[in-house]
Amino acid sequence: MKYNHLFINILLLTFTACAQKDTTIEPSSYTYSFETVVDDLQIPWGMAFLPDGSMLITEKSGELIHFKDGEKQLVQGLPAIYNRGQGGLLDVVLHPNYEQNGWIYFSYASAEGDSNGGNTALARAKLQDDQLTSLEVLYKASPNTNKGQHFGSRIAFDKQGYLYFSAGERGERDINPQDITRDNGKIYRLNDDGSIPADNPFVNEPNAKKAIFSYGHRNPQGLILNPNTGEIWEHEHGPMGGDEINIIKKGANYGWPVVTYGQNYSGTSITSETNRSGIENPIYYWIPSIAPSGMLYVTSDKYPHLKNNLLIGSLKFQYLELDILEGEKVVKRERLLDGIGRVRDVRQGPDGFIYVAVEGLGIVKLIATETKI
Repeated sequence: MKYNHLFINILLLTFTACAQKDTTIEPSSYTYSFETVVDDLQIPWGMAFLPDGSMLITEKSGELIHFKDGEKQLVQGLPAIYNRGQGGLLDVVLHPNYEQNGWIYFSYASAEGDSNGGNTALARAKLQDDQLTSLEVLYKASPNTNKGQHFGSRIAFDKQGYLYFSAGERGERDINPQDITRDNGKIYRLNDDGSIPADNPFVNEPNAKKAIFSYGHRNPQGLILNPNTGEIWEHEHGPMGGDEINIIKKGANYGWPVVTYGQNYSGTSITSETNRSGIENPIYYWIPSIAPSGMLYVTSDKYPHLKNNLLIGSLKFQYLELDILEGEKVVKRERLLDGIGRVRDVRQGPDGFIYVAVEGLGIVKLIATETKI
């Protein structure tokens, strides 16, 4: 008997999905609402909270906003931003010892280099009177390309003070992610000054990009420290299906595009393999894709229902997703703020409240009545 190739691929996806606990998303079991804190933003890509209670917000178009005392001020002194497709001004985080050293880190699409187009870059600077000073470009992926997709990019520090950041594979799935001599489709690890840690996994590999910590990634737009385990957790966009949550391990290969739970956007198969020896499996994958962006491990006592679980933004379905954890397993999913808009980022502020960046809306504060429905 002959079977249609697409039908066989659907059967394979259905069978492999059965190995993962059924976590069909449900409405939230508690009541949540929101309060708008910063309005009139277009694509607020990232945000960071300064010690004085003010906030830095990146607009993808290339503006860094300092929101303080209810007012928005544009920060001057950014490098040139390559605003194309999914690229622009992206993530922003503070150094863990910001109050001592004043360093602010941000990722962005940069056109610097010897060819047309742009690629993902990481820089740091200090803020003085809404002006960036002491600007240093710490890493710039190469080569540049005119493609508009898959820049990444998120930033996280671990408990040892190492700096991690992500760069998507720039739409070159068959060239970049599996090749450690090339940038893109990677998670990088640096010292906080941009130098390469001596124990990075590929420092002794000829021609390898020494900053690479893991590879085989598609488009990572979530990167956090798990405060309980000290591990770096990541999520990334799959194609049609196959968004993933991964625990990032030194030197590990995460498979794209050799293995995936996703398909081409045309519905044809990328590969029949969803796992292979030597390739790390995700701890969770989404079918269908939710288009995840931003990720938070909640530690605040202000939200008992959310504490010690993940919050992840959905661009595609326009909600904030709660992923309830048992250890490293997602055992239940709930929709919060259903229909609010494309959720780009989610952060926990120093005040313990959770803040959500929504495209076309702004920054909102999550309000929990904690009344079980």
